[in-house]
Amino acid sequence: MAHRSAYRVGEVEISVVSRGEPGDLPSLVLLPGTGLTAQDWGVVADDLAGDRVVHAVDLRGHGRSSWPGRYSVDLMAQDVRRLLPALGAPVDLVGHSLGGLVACRVAAGDPALVRRLVLEDVGLLRPREPATPQRPEGVLDFDWRVVEQVRPEIDSPAAHWPATVAAITAPTLVVAGGAASFVPQDSITDLVELLPDGRVVTIDAGHEVHAARPADFVSTLRAFLAGLA
Repeated sequence: MAHRSAYRVGEVEISVVSRGEPGDLPSLVLLPGTGLTAQDWGVVADDLAGDRVVHAVDLRGHGRSSWPGRYSVDLMAQDVRRLLPALGAPVDLVGHSLGGLVACRVAAGDPALVRRLVLEDVGLLRPREPATPQRPEGVLDFDWRVVEQVRPEIDSPAAHWPATVAAITAPTLVVAGGAASFVPQDSITDLVELLPDGRVVTIDAGHEVHAARPADFVSTLRAFLAGLA
């Protein structure tokens, strides 16, 4: 059964939805993409909770976590680094899209916190034509300022990103979404080539592999976390 908890980390409170019972396997922590919350992981988390504790996180500015108005990949990574000891670090860390960038910064900056790393449809950042989408109508489950403040970091990435990826010592799996994804798949190849211990599996499902093909995503994840892939 899922239950929600709040953790104070620095200036913000981070909301986490947890499932499963403590056992011999490491905790599994799931970080969602931009505009998504812990609820986005529901089907996958329910499945994985059969054999480990699974924690799905609302990043700052999302869901029931604090919306402080200040957002960046590094601030989100700082939040997660402060959170992980309370969730049973070292953990197996999974990040989708923006959550994957956050996970990279955590794993590179504090390797003792991460046992294994999974990045879902995350490529090496490259400069691209700036384009901030317009805010959708209606009530959002996240602070639109996340898009306004983080998107420029992705359009014009900092020079540290190749070194950040190369500093990740945890065994890392990248799950690529294939040709249907808007993420250039050669950028995923570039990222994997920089990883000291990286591999890639392509599941042709588009950018949200875990939502489009949850059974395939879970089986791929399980094999990697068990050391079989």
